[in-house]
Amino acid sequence: MDIHAKLRELNLELPKVPAAVAQYVPALRSGNQIYVSGQLCTREGHLIAQGPVPTAVSLEEAQAATRQCVLNALAAVDQAIEGDWSMFVRVVRLAVYVNSHADFNLQHKVANGGSELLGELFGEAGRHVRAAVGVSSLPLGATVEAELLVEVR
Repeated sequence: MDIHAKLRELNLELPKVPAAVAQYVPALRSGNQIYVSGQLCTREGHLIAQGPVPTAVSLEEAQAATRQCVLNALAAVDQAIEGDWSMFVRVVRLAVYVNSHADFNLQHKVANGGSELLGELFGEAGRHVRAAVGVSSLPLGATVEAELLVEVR
């Protein structure tokens, strides 16, 4: 699989792996699975969305922020497999945490931003189980955080 070619088709690229903001590693391989730590919606070291949905950030902006979280998570996978995407089998799970106003209940639509990207990139191998959870705050005031679990050979 040439994920980089598919990303280019979508006018995207994997960013540098974001630096950890606490005491953890971005991704860890255990057997045939890679667990990716929660990735914030950062681009070039800066949050692209801050605050709760929908009062500070629109649904559409939150979906784009989720896509960025997933790109950051895929960059961590890329680092863990040393760029050898022939090792990739499938996406297993996506968990999306949404900084939500008390009355907001469309976290599943925010999470779709990441799920749709995984489908565009990997087709059937991008279909996954998912959690979409509303929370009262996230690290650094981020709007979205996502974690990923992938299966590799």
